[in-house]
Amino acid sequence: MSQVDPSIGTREVRVHKDGDGCRLDVYLANRFPVYSRSRLQRMIRDGQVEIPGRALKASSTVVHGETLLLTAPGLAPVGPRPPLPPVIYEDDRLLVVNKPPGMLAHPTGIIFAFALVGIARDARPADHIDLAHRLDRETSGINVLTKDRVANAHLKASFKTQVVRKCYHAIVHGSPDWDELTVRAPIGQALNSEIRIRRGVNPEGLAAATSFRVLRRMNELSLIEARPATGRTHQIRVHLEHAGFPLLGDKIYGQPDHTFLHHLDHGPDPTVRAATSFPRHALHAIQLTLPHPDGTSRTFEAPLSVDLQAIVDGAPPAWPPVAD
Repeated sequence: MSQVDPSIGTREVRVHKDGDGCRLDVYLANRFPVYSRSRLQRMIRDGQVEIPGRALKASSTVVHGETLLLTAPGLAPVGPRPPLPPVIYEDDRLLVVNKPPGMLAHPTGIIFAFALVGIARDARPADHIDLAHRLDRETSGINVLTKDRVANAHLKASFKTQVVRKCYHAIVHGSPDWDELTVRAPIGQALNSEIRIRRGVNPEGLAAATSFRVLRRMNELSLIEARPATGRTHQIRVHLEHAGFPLLGDKIYGQPDHTFLHHLDHGPDPTVRAATSFPRHALHAIQLTLPHPDGTSRTFEAPLSVDLQAIVDGAPPAWPPVAD
């Protein structure tokens, strides 16, 4: 009997050529190796894996080109597909949106999550949509997508060669004793850290430079403009930590390793909430200037996100209440 959770959406998975003739449970185990075969068999038994018009068992064989309908938590979306984020600019080559915090630019890992590129492809099915660059999941603001392969190659090369000029607004802990500061410090793997993805100032890292300007001082917080001259991973977050003014809400930088590791294991429990004071790192891509594929230069702007603007307007940073 089907035990499908009505809050779970449906994910369509097309059977690849190399899956033709495989047992259903074997095919799923190869496609989603994070799940045990026994767990996948339970999903099939509970009606969370379907092929229209067929009664399925774990031993059923699948055929190249068939579409599996998945309604299992983790493999399928929870809730409705988010709408395309607000469009800042669009023409026949580019689609520029104001990405909200919490939205992946591109899907990562095995666990299903809606991502900007997939949402945009669904919204613009006639175009060859792809990302020109990516913002971190927690970072809000300007994200550029392209509508054809030539435009994509053009813009990816522009980002790689640092032709694109980027400006971010950040809310940080503390009140700098400077109005403007340029941090020039190489970035590489963080030294003496248990977190694999953590970057840090490292003499053996790649050259990196970021210019900062204080826009407003707000009691124990400050609004900072950040203009990275290079494009290293987590550059603004690393350089702000190095300068002694880490981002509000950051779970990695300005924190001991155990805060992030605890979050991985336990989610946003009281320990994490107390350590971070805010549900996401307070970084927003507010302006971007790039060479358009048509040969002109274009500048785009995205107003500060609602959650960060509220803090600038005087609201204390806080996590949302825990649901009962």
